Amino acid sequence: MQINITKTVRELALEIPGATRVFEKAGIDYCCGGWRPFQDACAAARVSTDEVAGWLEQAAQASIIAPESKDWQTQPLSRLTAHITAKHHSFTRDELARLDALLSKVCSAHGQNHAELVRIQRLFRELSHDLIPHMQKEEAVLFPYIEQMEASVSEGGKAPAAFFGTVQNPIRMMMLEHETAGDILKRIRQISDGFSVPEDGCISYQTLYKALDALEQDLHLHIHLENNILFPRAVALEGSDQHPS
Repeated sequence: MQINITKTVRELALEIPGATRVFEKAGIDYCCGGWRPFQDACAAARVSTDEVAGWLEQAAQASIIAPESKDWQTQPLSRLTAHITAKHHSFTRDELARLDALLSKVCSAHGQNHAELVRIQRLFRELSHDLIPHMQKEEAVLFPYIEQMEASVSEGGKAPAAFFGTVQNPIRMMMLEHETAGDILKRIRQISDGFSVPEDGCISYQTLYKALDALEQDLHLHIHLENNILFPRAVALEGSDQHPS
């Protein structure tokens, strides 16, 4: 498969199964920064365009041999919201609680010699303070509305009236909050030197950094599913209801 390097990161992430793993490996932002042209994103990440394109070609070939089980661009939106809630929201809540306690333990043991841990703890608590109500708003308001809208339109009716007007209003807010969360995790990665455990780091220290790395990767995929698939499809569905063909 020949990779079209003139496309945006978002377009490639949607077209090529496994592309998100390649972008993680290359340090390319494919969720909040998915609007960037591929070449510009490679330049920003200081990686070779040709090398990353080669990795994408390998991922595309691998997907032909072992295709991924779900194409979220064609699945019902209700199934996608259920998947995000059960897989990503659940994981995030569990990890935020677990890592808060683990950070306290590691800061207590190593904070005196590694002042960056205190900064990481402060940022992590800011992240948790932002993400918990963010997920609650999605589950209580936005996701149910998208599901109701899909059900109504599929039955030939109109989208239900909403107090927030167009669905684009809460989506815009959720995307801004995604950017904030992504920026916080990026700062944590920078402060921790890419989650590099110092020589005197104990098992808890190692566990903490591995878990923070995993949380960041899961959040990238989580935001990708919302920003690049769920939200555009919901906006398009609302548009089709207002302007039937």
